[in-house]
Amino acid sequence: MSRSHEGQIVVVTGAGRGIGRAIAERFGAAGAHVVVNDIDGNGAAETAATIEDAGGSAIPVVADISDATQVGEMFDAAIEAFGTVDVLVNNAGLIGPMRHILEADETWFRQIIEVNLIGTWLCCHRAANVMARKGSGVIINMSSGGATRAHRAFTAYDASKGGIEAMTRAMALDLGPYGVRVNALMPGSIDTENHDTEQRALRGVNIPLERIGEPIDMAGPALFLASTDADYITGEVIRVDGGMLAQQRSATVDIYSPSNFPAIEDLD
Repeated sequence: MSRSHEGQIVVVTGAGRGIGRAIAERFGAAGAHVVVNDIDGNGAAETAATIEDAGGSAIPVVADISDATQVGEMFDAAIEAFGTVDVLVNNAGLIGPMRHILEADETWFRQIIEVNLIGTWLCCHRAANVMARKGSGVIINMSSGGATRAHRAFTAYDASKGGIEAMTRAMALDLGPYGVRVNALMPGSIDTENHDTEQRALRGVNIPLERIGEPIDMAGPALFLASTDADYITGEVIRVDGGMLAQQRSATVDIYSPSNFPAIEDLD
């Protein structure tokens, strides 16, 4: 593994598992000092330990990104440990629970918006204040195909991801003059749940590369956006989906099938 990010201070949220863990471990292997955040302390500690066991540098920091106080404490811990923050990867977020709009309620909608959209903004805001003062930095947000297309039973999630893409563009304009770049990654169907062989085949059937994605597939693009090779890229969303959204083709598989829609007579 190239030590391409030697000495960078990188905060990765939601890094206790899945995509966040793969990105954090890859940055660690590339020589970065990694602040491993997760709301699950055990997950954060495991990822940090894996990085250090491989010869890297990492600290675990437990924080709920939807809480401004905890976000502030997370960045304080990063600065106390490593002196600054060079890269922020906003990976933490909620996907579910999935709810059809006729079965949804305000509490459900607010929870997903507060974590995914407001939580991402809180982390960006804190990081931007650190990065702008030193004249450099990279922020990488996590979008979704739902930002510009749609998932069934995902109204809150898709709304949050659409907001993240709009926010990414707006922040890129605000922060460009200060030497801070802001981009987003758009994962496709990534297996973060260790699906069995049948599920993986079913989820991958309509993907041009003929396979479901792995968390590690997101790591290379994240490192690229944080590198000097991407110095003239800002305000962009990079798809990492195996070609899924490039095709004009009806999906034969949907995570939430119309057969799960509520019957009108069953609604309260």
